[in-house]
Amino acid sequence: MMILAWLFEGPIMRFSDLQRAIPDISQKMLIQQLCALEQEKVIFRMVHAQVPPKVEYGLTDIGKALGPVFIALLDWADLRREAKASDA
Repeated sequence: MMILAWLFEGPIMRFSDLQRAIPDISQKMLIQQLCALEQEKVIFRMVHAQVPPKVEYGLTDIGKALGPVFIALLDWADLRREAKASDA
């Protein structure tokens, strides 16, 4: 979810930008999650032939189509937080 949230913020993000944006995730886990999202065609991976390698990620059309679902989940989470706060 965090990876998708950041990719919804901008059209394309470099791997290093995603690492900085999500500091609690290990490099190994970030790579695994990005590979899984790429295999599901939710994101695309673009490798630029340069030294050091530059790898960028962005949302595919399938990934962009998740926008309304993602917003609905965020709205639901907000409602849940409000309900818990009013119970306290």
